[in-house]
Amino acid sequence: MPIPTQSPQWGTIATAASLLDVSEKTIRRRISDGEIHAERFGPRLIRVNLTSLQHSGRPLQYSGGDAL
Repeated sequence: MPIPTQSPQWGTIATAASLLDVSEKTIRRRISDGEIHAERFGPRLIRVNLTSLQHSGRPLQYSGGDAL
């Protein structure tokens, strides 16, 4: 499933984890860090802005040398 690029689409934490192929705990950490936008829709219901997933993470920098 491709990550949406238009207006914000909301999904569950499980959906976001599936899209990025990471655990739900990782998504919760990224929400807490502010890297991924999420909102609470009631006392327990959390929805993730799936378009914010495009900007999560950071690029890797190659510094040369031997790979391990």
